[in-house]
Amino acid sequence: MKIYTKTGDKGTTALFGGTRVPKHHIRIESYGTVDELNSHIGLIRDQEIEEQSKKILINIQDKLFTVGAVLATDPEKAILKSGQKRLNIATISVEDVELLENEMDRMNESLAPMTHFVLPGGHQTVSFCHIARCVCRRAERLATALYEIAPFEETTLQYLNRLSDYLFVLARKLSFDLKADEIKWIPTKNS
Repeated sequence: MKIYTKTGDKGTTALFGGTRVPKHHIRIESYGTVDELNSHIGLIRDQEIEEQSKKILINIQDKLFTVGAVLATDPEKAILKSGQKRLNIATISVEDVELLENEMDRMNESLAPMTHFVLPGGHQTVSFCHIARCVCRRAERLATALYEIAPFEETTLQYLNRLSDYLFVLARKLSFDLKADEIKWIPTKNS
């Protein structure tokens, strides 16, 4: 299989189902940002972090491929003539969302309660989490814009929303594990 097809040389690409759209289409922006997020999560996974977190991050990367596939499917061609779904894979489930919630609860057990916003940073690994969190929020914004135009399974949106929360909690947990400074944002008062 060749990597280059030359079919996108004029600024279009194909969705699942064959529909061609401009490469700047909201659908392409949505799943492209999910792909970018997946790469950032791979960077976090490559750091010296606990095995449980690495295991969860691999699961997340797998689920992000599913999210991308959902977003890349042309809704008008999502059902085949046979009546079966074109995308013949398990989509994002409530259990996938709950896994993120359970992991956040597990990590929060060892963390001090949050009383302020925190400044991103303190350690390179923590910064990678914050960057991934921001990319996840962008992916969620794009996916919600797409959802308004062409709805898809709501659990996909829920997953992206919960994932950004997970990445924030993971950043805090890694700050704790790495003994990095967690600097609180305390706004300067007007005099």
